[in-house]
Amino acid sequence: MIHDSHHRRWTGPDEAGRARSRARDRRNVNTGAFDPLDAIADVTGRHRAWLHVDGAFGLWAAASETLKPHTRGVERADSWATDAHKWLNVPYDSGLVFVAHPAAHRAAMSVSAAYLLRSPEEPREPMDWTPEASRRARGFAVYAALRSLGRRGVEDLVDRCCRLARRFADRLRQEPVIQILNEVVLNQVLVRVAPPTGDADAATREALRVIQEERVCWLGGTRWRDMDAMRISVSNWSTTENDVDRSADSIIRATRRQV
Repeated sequence: MIHDSHHRRWTGPDEAGRARSRARDRRNVNTGAFDPLDAIADVTGRHRAWLHVDGAFGLWAAASETLKPHTRGVERADSWATDAHKWLNVPYDSGLVFVAHPAAHRAAMSVSAAYLLRSPEEPREPMDWTPEASRRARGFAVYAALRSLGRRGVEDLVDRCCRLARRFADRLRQEPVIQILNEVVLNQVLVRVAPPTGDADAATREALRVIQEERVCWLGGTRWRDMDAMRISVSNWSTTENDVDRSADSIIRATRRQV
């Protein structure tokens, strides 16, 4: 988000006097980059707009003493979303949402029907707070992971993965035909093959195919600023320095075949 341009593009207020536009901060999934939350919150605050932080990976940086400055201003948001199935390594489909305004949250999610009888004394009904009326016990695995790791364990997991991502980048950028497209501030590394001659996009795609077929590691393909790239995301609790080194060797072997 470029907050200056958003300042000029707010729509008028709704019936309740709150701006209809919604501002979203996205921790970029390609690069791990962070938006300037304090500056964005200043703008949304002036326009009484809802500020939502989409922090699939990035919100976990708040668990790290080293990385939490990147999340400065997050406490000013109206809502957050993040994924437990990434850094906590619990099963997929384990999203987390935090909303500072319970009434708005419930109004957005709650449903009613003739067969759904309510009483004033009823306890909190989970289906008033999620898109689903019934679901599996996702919270159990999340609770178990947090209980097992503890605050320090989560911090160590985040810091270790980010340190390993930097190790990846440092190793790969030594290769002349490899470009690291992003500043590695979190656990994401964007890799591009740039041979002296020929099509860099095609070389990147072919290197990715070779890496995936070799099966030492798995990278995904992506597009970044109209360029093909390979995306490394380090989030598994069991990843070691040796894993990174073996994976980097595999990537280098594949890229050398493109020269």
